[in-house]
Amino acid sequence: MLMDLMFFLQTNPVTAAVKDTQLPSSYFPVGIQLLFAIGMVTLILVLTHILGPKRPTSQKLENFESGIEIHGNARQPMAIKYFLVAILFVLFDVEVIFFYPYAVNFKQLGWEGFIAVLMFVGFFLCGFYYILKKGALKWED
Repeated sequence: MLMDLMFFLQTNPVTAAVKDTQLPSSYFPVGIQLLFAIGMVTLILVLTHILGPKRPTSQKLENFESGIEIHGNARQPMAIKYFLVAILFVLFDVEVIFFYPYAVNFKQLGWEGFIAVLMFVGFFLCGFYYILKKGALKWED
């Protein structure tokens, strides 16, 4: 029995294909493609640096502010509220994404899934309540 199994594994084309993919030579085309991509990127960067025009002017060397006239120093401190609101938006936006799998599979999940989503919404609302109590969304100082 053991001999039959070994013979089957040796003559099985699937087993032979798996053995062939484990050889280092099977990764040779991937290595060639990787070297070609790195070479192409390097060549393009070097050529644009050599062949590109070099005409620096005072206007070109200024900081670009999306067409808006520059006033003040760019290193001026900024209110942390902007960053806090942005982070909170990303946090709650990502949490809303987790509702999608439930919406797709709500029939298969049954009551257990419904209870899990209620717990998720409860944690979500607890976090929102905490943010409101801390005053993170108040714009006035």
